[in-house]
Formats: sequence, structure tokens, C-alpha cells
Amino acid sequence: MQVLVDTSIWSLALRRPEGRLSKTEREQVAALRELVEDGRARMIGPIRQELLSGVRETAQFEKLRRELRAFSDEILSANDYEQAAHWSNECRRQGVVGSGVDLLICSISIGRRWQIFTADKDFRAYAKVIPIQLSVR
Repeated sequence: MQVLVDTSIWSLALRRPEGRLSKTEREQVAALRELVEDGRARMIGPIRQELLSGVRETAQFEKLRRELRAFSDEILSANDYEQAAHWSNECRRQGVVGSGVDLLICSISIGRRWQIFTADKDFRAYAKVIPIQLSVR
């Protein structure tokens, strides 16, 4: 099964020094490596943008940009965005508020039957309302 890797996981692997990772975070980075090696890790443009945003040094930005170029972006359609809005509305009706990018990730994963690999606890709340499948690592 393909896995849409959330910003939180990519960030651990690409932006944080290994010496500053907890045991759980090191395990998540190892799981990401396995997904990459198996060719199952997927990327979307909004996640790429989140990863590259806030990088202060130009050299660090360029290094990260080059590393991310190894992963092509999944092509998104109007339906992906419309479904993200639908899921956002459904979550709000049930008292769960999420970001636009998070709900887009949910929409893409539902539409393509992919798992989501994330360290972001908000996705557990979304999973109570909408039919996403979280990758348990």
C-alpha cells in the first residue's frame, strides 16, 4: 500500500539533527527510510511547501529542495480539493477543526486508498470522523 507521508515525519528526517530525536522519532525516521526504499512513500506539493517554508538559510533551503526533488508530487485535481472541503465541513459539524492542508491530505488518502504516516496527533481526531487509514509505526 502507498503511504502519504505528512510534513511532521519528513521534517524529523530532513530538518532535525539525528542527535535531537527521541527513540520514537528515530523509529519513525527508520520507518520512513523503509517506505522510501520500498518505493511506497508519496509526496504532494503542499507538504513540499510546508517543508521548505521557514528555512532561514539559503544553503539549507537549497539542500532540502534538492533532497525533496527525489520525490515527485502526486497530481492533484479539483476533486481532491472539493473533497477536502467536504471532509473539513464534516469534521467541523462534529466539533473537529483541521487545517486546509491536513484535510487535503485526508482527501487524497481516502480517494487513493493510501495510508497516512504522521506524527501529528490531529489526524487521530480526524480519523474519528472521516475514513482515513493511519499508518501505525
